[in-house]
Amino acid sequence: MIVDLNIGGVLIPGLLVLVVAALGVTIAVTRLLSVAGIYRMFAYRPLVELATFAIIYALLVQHLPSIGLFQ
Repeated sequence: MIVDLNIGGVLIPGLLVLVVAALGVTIAVTRLLSVAGIYRMFAYRPLVELATFAIIYALLVQHLPSIGLFQ
């Protein structure tokens, strides 16, 4: 189960923390794909970015509790 994060007495939902982490990783992956020239193969870039975010977010939600984070 993903628990809340306590920062200075303010509770931040654990899923919100994962969204911010997934957004940062998505930005990095997007820039990497852009530099590598892979984006030229896709007709609709925003859809690829959304799918990348969804995949990264799902992987974080699935695997972070199994390694001991957010338990």
